[in-house]
Amino acid sequence: MFEISYKPYILQKKYVFRIAGGARSSTPVMLIRVKYEGVCGYGEASMPPLYGETIDSAEAFLTKVDLNRFKNPFGLEEILTYIDAIEPGNPAIKAAIDIALHDLVGKLLNVPIHSLFGLSAGRMSTSKTIGIDSAQIIAQRVAEANSFKFLKIKLGADNDEEIMQAVRSCTNQPLYIDANQGWKDKHQALEKIHWLKEQNVIFIEQPLLKSAIEDQQWLAAHSPLPIVGDESVQRLQDVYKAANLFHGVNIKLMKSTGLREAFKMGAAAQSMGLKIMLGCMSETSCAIGAAAQLGSLADWVDLDGNLGILNDPFVGHQVEKGIINVNKLPGVGLQPVDWDRIAACK
Repeated sequence: MFEISYKPYILQKKYVFRIAGGARSSTPVMLIRVKYEGVCGYGEASMPPLYGETIDSAEAFLTKVDLNRFKNPFGLEEILTYIDAIEPGNPAIKAAIDIALHDLVGKLLNVPIHSLFGLSAGRMSTSKTIGIDSAQIIAQRVAEANSFKFLKIKLGADNDEEIMQAVRSCTNQPLYIDANQGWKDKHQALEKIHWLKEQNVIFIEQPLLKSAIEDQQWLAAHSPLPIVGDESVQRLQDVYKAANLFHGVNIKLMKSTGLREAFKMGAAAQSMGLKIMLGCMSETSCAIGAAAQLGSLADWVDLDGNLGILNDPFVGHQVEKGIINVNKLPGVGLQPVDWDRIAACK
């Protein structure tokens, strides 16, 4: 028998986080536990308001899930196809179930999740994300992140030049730039990219609106730096469309419905010669640990979502000086979880 339990939870951020689309100091998540024959798998849905899922919608979806139509959890493809077909949308809560089931199966087989996909594990360098803010605050955040090899800088507001001056006044670390669809004109975007190329920038993420398909195609053809699609690339079918628009794709569990489809997206991207970035939302060590299991697929890793929160209820892979050390524990790689001590939000 399967047993599903869940708890709504609010992640409190260390700092207010600003991007081109808005600001927030917390993120609602739904934590879930799937229990089978006394073994528990854990997952989570991170639901920033911008993306439309809520604690209420997640709970409504979970009430429709009946895992006991399956004899055991080992047929993950069949089970997760059923989960995806329950209703359209809801990628984050679908990802929570996906993560929990992979964690469960890994524990039952006593293997880490990467082994289920035939992947290797080890160490990977994650970037540290710096949100849009005043020059003074950005300088402070950059100083705090001096042990990371790469920084990810949010641009796309009216003060891009001020932000870059603040960053470059205190570090020469290589940068990933994320405009979050904030640049509205392709010619302005190209000018900015040429300017950023001279400042040790590795790539540009989602410079234009995802609806600006023709402009994005033009920009990709003219850009001196690789352009990575994020908002434009949600699920597997979007990867196939991305080859003419981007040089790489940002794969996130919360967009893709979880590990199963994220792995397929990575394989598709590799087959088309696209670079792969593994990204995240504000997430606990559970979802971050799950994504890290796919790390050997990635050219670039941006899995710092658990490092910016104050109340992570899980303990997962160690991060030292920006290096994620994927442990050898089964499943996601979490330390033992005391589910009853996790306090659900009201």
